[in-house]
Amino acid sequence: MRGRGILQRMINLVIFIILEVAILHLVTNSADLQRIWVARGSHAFMGTVWGASESVRHYFSLSAENKNLARENSQLQQQLALAQHRLRQAHIDTTQTDRYPGYTLTPAEVVKISRNKQHNYLILNRGYEDGLQEKSGVVTPYGVVGIIDAVSEHHAFALSLQNHDISISARLGLEGGSGILVWDGIHSNGAVLKEIPLQYHYQPGDTVYTSGHSLLFPPDIPLGVAGGSRVINGATNEITVTLFQDFSSVRYVTVVHNDSFDEIERFRE
Repeated sequence: MRGRGILQRMINLVIFIILEVAILHLVTNSADLQRIWVARGSHAFMGTVWGASESVRHYFSLSAENKNLARENSQLQQQLALAQHRLRQAHIDTTQTDRYPGYTLTPAEVVKISRNKQHNYLILNRGYEDGLQEKSGVVTPYGVVGIIDAVSEHHAFALSLQNHDISISARLGLEGGSGILVWDGIHSNGAVLKEIPLQYHYQPGDTVYTSGHSLLFPPDIPLGVAGGSRVINGATNEITVTLFQDFSSVRYVTVVHNDSFDEIERFRE
């Protein structure tokens, strides 16, 4: 009995399919307009199915592409981290380079920095075992960061430019007047260029550079951009400066030491 029921259902299904095909055949052959409707309907259905399948295929394709990009990005990040690690751990050759002739350069990493005081400082991961000396400048590609004040075997203590005990010799433009650059004591990228003679004219937006008059820093290091000014005692200009260096992001620095520092200092004795 059970087998007879299954057979009956199969027969009914076959009859239904035959009738559906026959009806579709009669409809598509009854009139041109109906054939157009059927064709449009079938095309729309095919388009929907094709579009859906392409969307699904595109989705899975994007997923695979994203995985490949993520894998490549991870590999690049690992390679970069490895290269940086090897540079930091390798023996540093402190011979002078063409960038600052007459100066010995030593790369270092900032391991501690203070920014919320009036007398801020930095601690570097290099010491006299790495060739560091007191009275050396600390710079980055964005300007001056500070001055080495004390050196131990493997570390150095530097006074930050954001310190009221620090001033550096700076110049307006490449040929303008020179003065003293100090932190404004308020802004993380603010400074003041003092003692600029009134005869030296400038425009807000002019670049401020190291002057080269100091034994600590090479000349022509870009420091920041000049802003407004005020006259002091009717004799000099005091000019606000927006520094290029963002002290909240200082990590890797270069210590610069004037190879002629000791020789020149002997003339002062």
